[in-house]
Amino acid sequence: MNSTAKGVAEHALSKVPELTLGFWTVKIAATTLGETGGDWVTMSLNLGYLVGTLIFFAAFVVLVSAQVRAKQFHASLYWATIVATTTLGTTLADFCDRSLGLGYPGGVTIIVILLAASLAIWYRVEGTVSIESVATVRVEWFYWTTILFSQTLGTALGDWVAGEDRGGLGLGYETGAAIFGAGLVVVGLLWLSRRVSRTTLFWAAFALTRPLGATLGDLLDKPIAQGGFEVSRFYASGILFAFMTVCIMLIPQRAARRVSAK
Repeated sequence: MNSTAKGVAEHALSKVPELTLGFWTVKIAATTLGETGGDWVTMSLNLGYLVGTLIFFAAFVVLVSAQVRAKQFHASLYWATIVATTTLGTTLADFCDRSLGLGYPGGVTIIVILLAASLAIWYRVEGTVSIESVATVRVEWFYWTTILFSQTLGTALGDWVAGEDRGGLGLGYETGAAIFGAGLVVVGLLWLSRRVSRTTLFWAAFALTRPLGATLGDLLDKPIAQGGFEVSRFYASGILFAFMTVCIMLIPQRAARRVSAK
């Protein structure tokens, strides 16, 4: 490959968004929507965790397949796929923690192992887990599998910190949201300092936004007696969806630059 072609290959556009404040704003809204939307299907519609998981798994496969087939970055498709991972993560974590009786500590432990394994295998095969390398079919499947485990972990972790049942720490939704929000602030400061790997900080931030969204979602829709605001899950999901849509329309959504791992 000549130097010109090599330069084009190393700086081609990825199929994921550029990391901006707008990206993280939409991401937090998407994770919160995943909590309220997943709970609406499994609890409000009374379909149960297993049926809800199967429904959202089907949506996940369809949307990831569409994302992989796409020739370039499409904001609406990307964020629809993110929402699919957050709703599936919600129902999958609840199924493991509650239906299978693993409890929050057991669920968190298993999902941490799965997330670490996904990242380790991805790194071993590709030599990087940077989102800037997400431009081939194989890497995209690694990316979305890792995203799914991250979202599932976030739900279990948020429930573990906030909830009192199933081995939960019982700190409450407001405290849980404050803890995970503070964690994101720390990651943001480390990002600005440029002393820690950007890839490591990205995955740390991506994982932390999910339990933040989980606790915020529970804060919105749980009964007042349980420390929530008792907003209907249906209406809360609708409001979050509308907010996301407006953000995607108004905030520039640019594809990240691809950087070669070599």
